[in-house]
Amino acid sequence: MIRLIKSSFYNEEKTKKELCEFIINAQQLSFSKYCKQFEKDYSKWQWSKYCVFFNSWSSANLAIIQTLLNLWKIKKEDNIAFSSLTWATNVMPIIQLWLTPIPLDVELDSLNVSLEKLKETHEKDNLKALFITNLLWLCAEIDKIKAYCEENNILFLEDNCESMWTIYKWIKLGNYWEMSSFSTYVGHHMSTVEWWMVCTSNEEYYKMLVIVRAHGWDRNMEKEEQIQIRKDNNIENNLHSSYAFYNLWYNLRPSEINWFLGCTQIPYLNEIVRLREKNFKTFIQLINSNPNFENIKYEHIDLVSSFSLPIVCKSKEILEKYINIFQDSNVEIRPIVWWDITNQIFWKNLYWDKYINKNARYIHENWFYFWNSPEYTTEEINLLCSLLK
Repeated sequence: MIRLIKSSFYNEEKTKKELCEFIINAQQLSFSKYCKQFEKDYSKWQWSKYCVFFNSWSSANLAIIQTLLNLWKIKKEDNIAFSSLTWATNVMPIIQLWLTPIPLDVELDSLNVSLEKLKETHEKDNLKALFITNLLWLCAEIDKIKAYCEENNILFLEDNCESMWTIYKWIKLGNYWEMSSFSTYVGHHMSTVEWWMVCTSNEEYYKMLVIVRAHGWDRNMEKEEQIQIRKDNNIENNLHSSYAFYNLWYNLRPSEINWFLGCTQIPYLNEIVRLREKNFKTFIQLINSNPNFENIKYEHIDLVSSFSLPIVCKSKEILEKYINIFQDSNVEIRPIVWWDITNQIFWKNLYWDKYINKNARYIHENWFYFWNSPEYTTEEINLLCSLLK
């Protein structure tokens, strides 16, 4: 069977041995040296100035929104737009923190929000921020979207969970932002089993992310930053100063185990991306030449770092046919993973049918995807190719 996730880690046997050795010899499994090392290494790899590691995808996106609220960049009831075709972790913190969620429709050929969709919505709803999803390694004209956001004072955030190291106009996705989130969930580009990062090149955001992640304390800040924040808040430097709560916060910390895993996997990232891109070029030609499928636009992207391949069928009948073809061949697929949020039960309970996004709904009803593993054998790739034909 071709499973969605072939292994927990790239080079799994070696990684597990290194993990066992680390746990046996580690003096500390909470915050320690691997935290700083991983964040330094990943920010360098991403071409970003700062990286903050969190214990889940939900936590990372929650911290992004809380950071903007703590810094008064947004306020309660502000209109925050997000990609309608996404995972619930994008919209949940918007709703939970008393902001107003505005779902944007996507384009059929890119599965992503376009500049036209953004303009249309902003003129009607006066957006304060956009939390865009770079869906499944794809993007639209994100440089133009960023420029429009800057011209109209719209804070621009990226969920780059599935597009780690996709490059558009010689900039890595996740670098068009105020802040962006990245996945290290098992089966994604790099695995630390469950965890997540936020990258930014804004020092003010970085410092607040660190505070939001760990109890609102300053104890995970650099020494000079601790001194400054205590001085700014008239906190005496004594026994009690490390227990000052500066702002609204959560406990979103990972463990040293996850940071260690991140440090072991970063050296494999270039190879992982190269293999995924090679597979992608094989699969996408077959997808776009099959008259049963909608074409996926990708030629505008300089480097495609694909972790899965979307199949958008032209009817429900075709969808059922191909689901059966893949499943009968023992290929694990996901008929619907990234939903049209406005078609979810929680959304309808809150907002009824206030927003209906036609393209997102069509994709929602007519697609599935299969994994793009860097560990595929030649036989597995040949089987997948035969099914796509």
